[in-house]
Amino acid sequence: MARPILVAGVDSSTQSCKYITVDVTTGEVRRSTALPHPDGTALDPRHWWDAFTGVGAASLRGVKAVSITAQQHSTILLNKDNEPVYDAILWNDHRATQSALDLRHEYGQERWVRELGLVPTAAHPVSKLRWLARAHPETAGRLRKVMIPHDWLTWQLLGAKAEPTTDRSDASGTGYWTSTGAGYREDIMEFAFGRAPEVPRVLEPGERAGITRSGVVVGAGCGDNAAAVFGLGAEPGEAVVSIGTSMTVSMSDTMHVTDPAGHVADMADAAGAQLPIVATLNGARTLNSTARMLRLSLDELDMLAAGAPPDAQGLCFLPYLDGERTPLFPASRGALVGLTRQSMTPENLARAAVLGLACAIADAIDDLARAGLSVQRVTLIGGGSRSMALRQAVSDLTGRQVGWPEPREYAALGAARQAAWALTGELPDWPRPKRTFLDPSEDVEWAGDVRNRHKSTGAALYGSELL
Repeated sequence: MARPILVAGVDSSTQSCKYITVDVTTGEVRRSTALPHPDGTALDPRHWWDAFTGVGAASLRGVKAVSITAQQHSTILLNKDNEPVYDAILWNDHRATQSALDLRHEYGQERWVRELGLVPTAAHPVSKLRWLARAHPETAGRLRKVMIPHDWLTWQLLGAKAEPTTDRSDASGTGYWTSTGAGYREDIMEFAFGRAPEVPRVLEPGERAGITRSGVVVGAGCGDNAAAVFGLGAEPGEAVVSIGTSMTVSMSDTMHVTDPAGHVADMADAAGAQLPIVATLNGARTLNSTARMLRLSLDELDMLAAGAPPDAQGLCFLPYLDGERTPLFPASRGALVGLTRQSMTPENLARAAVLGLACAIADAIDDLARAGLSVQRVTLIGGGSRSMALRQAVSDLTGRQVGWPEPREYAALGAARQAAWALTGELPDWPRPKRTFLDPSEDVEWAGDVRNRHKSTGAALYGSELL
């Protein structure tokens, strides 16, 4: 029997580097390993390379091709010698908040949406370039190249000699590239930074970034959200909710969207279409932090929430534990409102935490629908998706069927699928991961009040968004 041909997928996320090998014919995962990344919102990118080599992604023994996905928006800043001039600034860092607001006001929010498909936040590289130019002009003067983590890791793997490359998905999240045909906007880079640094060449889906010295084909790579949707084989009308460190709601579609509010970014996917996406800062940490406060395991928290009154007896938990980008409340903090003698129970607190996260998901799905997208069903992935109480709450609050696949590293799987595409020249037809589904509860009269309470409490505490 012939030995299977293997390809590899790497996911360099905020928390860790995951490496999997996959049978190119069947899509079966043969090996999986991971190493953690250091904590922090600004890091020397060489820490990511250390984890990358530690999991075996640099040696690539036994594989014919590899592709890399990584956290989106995190920004690597290099000098003429290709050394960092500053720590890589992660997507969840707030230092560029005022710079993002300045860019919005100076260029005009409507122009950003119409021309770039997004409105700058502190997460976007364009805002970080403005911040660096204003806060550290001498350092900014030494900047030559700007990359996103998957660009840089791919470049390092290929020896850091040739021209750096990226893909449509990560380029579309920079704030200075558009998938509508204009490509890189040097005028936007000059507007934000004073000049246009060197940026990677944008590859098409399925294109090769290069070949390693040992003969391994290297795919274009992509952003982690695009990779997860690609790994899932998401279908039209399927909104994919990824609940990890952050929370994102996205769906692959052929249409370009414009959202005047700036909640939905018109990003690109890993297969040649679009990936309209809503991103928040707070995901599974909402449940993790609540469980820690109550001294419970996540399973115990889930059971407690499932047994509470469905509306938590009026208790409202705003899950803005690290500020928030959607809605844009960067200075906000989490809040627990509506405490009474009746609602002040561990069960209601557990339920309120679940509802706070579920309301954020429901709001994001509403944003996609308002942008003209047809959201027919919802698929949950990521660590937070394992909560049965959350699954049911999302279904009840959105009125949609909710599904979830078996727990797997779907971003790494999407990268492996991309590697197979680069190797063979054909998009692999791997089996689509099976989902388990549930429908909304019969009695959801409480759901409207919960969502209204969530919105009104946020408005009362933090006012209007910073637009």
